[in-house]
Amino acid sequence: MSLTPITLDALQVLDAIDRRGSFARAAEELGKATSALSYTVQKLEEQMAVTLFQRQGRRSVLTPSGRLLLDEGRKILRATAYLADQVQELATGWEPRLRLGLESTTVREPFFQALGALLAEQPSLEIDIRECVLGGGWEALEMDSIDLLVGAPAPVPLQKGFRALPIPPADMLLVAAAHHPLGLIARNPQAIAAQLPDYRRIVTHDTTRHNVMRSEGLTLGKQVLYVQTMEQKIQAQLAGLGVGHLPQKLIQSHLDSGALVKLTTEEPTTEDQERYIAWKISNKGKALKRLSQLLMNESF
Repeated sequence: MSLTPITLDALQVLDAIDRRGSFARAAEELGKATSALSYTVQKLEEQMAVTLFQRQGRRSVLTPSGRLLLDEGRKILRATAYLADQVQELATGWEPRLRLGLESTTVREPFFQALGALLAEQPSLEIDIRECVLGGGWEALEMDSIDLLVGAPAPVPLQKGFRALPIPPADMLLVAAAHHPLGLIARNPQAIAAQLPDYRRIVTHDTTRHNVMRSEGLTLGKQVLYVQTMEQKIQAQLAGLGVGHLPQKLIQSHLDSGALVKLTTEEPTTEDQERYIAWKISNKGKALKRLSQLLMNESF
């Protein structure tokens, strides 16, 4: 059987070029010379008799053949990374890395205190944190993109093999900047009810990519400004670009300073939903178990 020209090193090079958009930026990420990446790609193209990249302006873009090779090759890269992790976990009893999803409404301080305690016990543990919004965290957990989800909103998806432990709900407040038109009438619920539909909503994108997206809080009006993170939403509302619900614990300093004001309404505009720490029952990792214990001892 002849040896395949496709190597893990070549797949890593293709992956980096595709993600970074150029040979130079990919070389910087991989810590290699640009000429070394060019040689790897050129050699692979010659051995397979295909063209893998074409130029589009300043970007290097995969050809259909290159896209097929990389899409399938990424499965191989993930599989080999998983195999390496399994071997290391078998040898030490601890998984080498932990991928964490932090729901955007979750208070950061207790999360990082628990994480700090874990890293003090396991300093070599690699941590990867992503911010999740609404259904995006549950989806990431289902698709094995993360190992542990912190602050996930109810309801817990059924028949997905999740273990979920409740933590206190996020106290969400409808707020506006003090200088926003609604901020100037913050204590007049009748006026707010009449004028609220006329003003722009600031909305954090649900990070769901495949499942049905969810929404919470205000019904969207004609004017909407979408942001990617909770920090962007806070800053947008501080700038007076619109109104929306924000977690009280994340904005308490802005409420205390008067930069943001709570809008008084005649009826509640949202319900504080139960939040959870969740993981897959099939995940038996020691680091995951220890972090979940530390998190449950924190005050959210």
